[in-house]
Amino acid sequence: MVKTAFSIRPARASDAEAIAETHDVSWRDAYRGVIPGVELERMIARRGPRWWRSAILKRTGLLVLDLEKEIVGYATYGRNRVPTMPYAGEIFELYLRPEHQGLGFGRNLFNAARRELAEHGCLSTIVWALADNEKALGFYRRLGGTPIRRAEERFGGNMLTRVAFAFASAPVR
Repeated sequence: MVKTAFSIRPARASDAEAIAETHDVSWRDAYRGVIPGVELERMIARRGPRWWRSAILKRTGLLVLDLEKEIVGYATYGRNRVPTMPYAGEIFELYLRPEHQGLGFGRNLFNAARRELAEHGCLSTIVWALADNEKALGFYRRLGGTPIRRAEERFGGNMLTRVAFAFASAPVR
């Protein structure tokens, strides 16, 4: 049996370039054909290394999945941005490079983000996913998420539906 060494840790400023690259490839994989092409390219371009370095220096909740010294995934998290919803924490983003999906890394990264939120008193969590992103919907369902709300969001000239998944219990230890 081959063991793979990976760690999940807070992002460092020196990770900014690798996070930007992971963001680029994972967003293209997740949203090609879902978010209109020009809008997707614009969104990806906004999140270059400088943007990520700034987020890290501002102490944004940002974990990276480091696989044998290569950043292959990241998660951003913080307090729930929708005060009318009774969930304390929110995982804003969770992405892995396509070649590392389906191997359990996403579950590990998700649970690590939930533990970080719990350490700050956020025991319940929501996550939003685009309704047309079947991989994400399946992932959050497999983790035990309950779809609780749908909302529309504008992407360029298109309105797309988002689905909120709730995780009401304490995170897995």
